[in-house]
Amino acid sequence: MKAVVMTQPGGPEVLQLQDVPEPQVTSPTQIKIKLHAAGVNPIDTKLRQRGLFYGAQPPAILGCDGAGEVVEVGDQVRRFQPGDKVWFCHGGLGREQGNYAEFTVLEESRAEFLPAKVDTIEGAAAPLVLITAWEALYDRGRLQKGQVALIHGGAGGVGHVAIQLAKLRGAQVITTVSSPEKAALARELGADLVIDYQKEDLAQAVNEATEGRGVDLVFDTVGPEVFRQSIPLLAEYGTLVTILDPGEALVTSEARNRNLTIAFTLMLTPALKDLPNALSHQGEILRRCGEWMTEDRLRLKVSRTLPLASAVEAHRQIETGHTTGKIVLTVR
Repeated sequence: MKAVVMTQPGGPEVLQLQDVPEPQVTSPTQIKIKLHAAGVNPIDTKLRQRGLFYGAQPPAILGCDGAGEVVEVGDQVRRFQPGDKVWFCHGGLGREQGNYAEFTVLEESRAEFLPAKVDTIEGAAAPLVLITAWEALYDRGRLQKGQVALIHGGAGGVGHVAIQLAKLRGAQVITTVSSPEKAALARELGADLVIDYQKEDLAQAVNEATEGRGVDLVFDTVGPEVFRQSIPLLAEYGTLVTILDPGEALVTSEARNRNLTIAFTLMLTPALKDLPNALSHQGEILRRCGEWMTEDRLRLKVSRTLPLASAVEAHRQIETGHTTGKIVLTVR
């Protein structure tokens, strides 16, 4: 089969389209999937740059997100049959094959039925960002109806989903963006206040919007400097959730004075640590989000699709840090 192979750690050019052996079902509970599309995420570029988890060494196939059609099932598979369309977040970390390929094999418990009215392009774009945003806002952040959430990077892959999940919970949403085009998308997705951080004073805008009280929850999808800037924007007893390392130069005295909760979200932990209950919860997240997508209450913004052979270009775009929504590789 054709697959994009990470030949060694390095720049995007280490990704090469190659012919590799097609994976086979080796367990009675596995399913084989003909991939139609693979989502591209920042974690893919970081693994390509820094190396794989589990101490694994290249060559390796990256890509955590995938969607496609079941073509073979093991003898003990009960949920799926050939012809079923599925979506999932699995593999691509170093231990199991990723989804920059024509076929993959995984345990049936790791896949979910693709929702009605959702095509495989959207399905491949969705799992990692849906689970990340859900866990950050609902599980770590305990966001409640009527609260105010500040979501940084509201037009990004995780951010644009987080806006919608926060609105579905009944929260008021403030978000940050870097251009008029991204501001328009954030408003379209339901953001109540959109702040262009390149032109506006973030602290002043948040202070005016909350009448000096501060926000109940901040979701940081950007990095250390934004994390530090967010602490004084929170109301007392608020929550700051980040998907990134806030860095070593973090001063927490202000957070302590405000009785803040600092929380971290890494949706890959259940896979990395083999936590079956947490993996089951992530499956529930996909099923619930799939219902909302079918009801047109939640949607994925796919900004660009590229053929599998253009994985190098996809990684280059992701690494600019300025992409809108998601980039998806299509597998023909």
